Amino acid sequence: MPSNLALKAMNIVHRSLLGVSGGKLGNSFSGMPSLELTTIGRKSGRPHSVMLTAPLVEGDTIVVVASRGGDPIHPAWYLNLRDQPEVDVSFRSGPRRPMTARTASPEERAELWPKVTAKYNVYAGYQQRTTREIPLVLLTPRN
Repeated sequence: MPSNLALKAMNIVHRSLLGVSGGKLGNSFSGMPSLELTTIGRKSGRPHSVMLTAPLVEGDTIVVVASRGGDPIHPAWYLNLRDQPEVDVSFRSGPRRPMTARTASPEERAELWPKVTAKYNVYAGYQQRTTREIPLVLLTPRN
């Protein structure tokens, strides 16, 4: 399970790769499109950005996985958007768009989780490492 320092380092490397290449490298990882998610800190009230991958994109909905590598705790970005669902998303280095984030309902997760793990088995391994149910987050454009 990655430490906070390792997660921050991966984000720095990812952003650097995007910046140095002018957005040509780093727009996907292991076949998944990448995105930058900006949330509002639940404690600080300040914006926080994190680089993530999207194992599923269905129409205008982007699905991300709050796995934190199978840690027993939720990632901070998930806790932030759970408390403040208005987020900004830059998908594949595109323009930042206002979106709304919400945790998939049990029925939605039951439908989406098999699709995620069939395509990217690493998430099944993350789920096996933890007793918490790893949330799926649906990002949809804000009207």
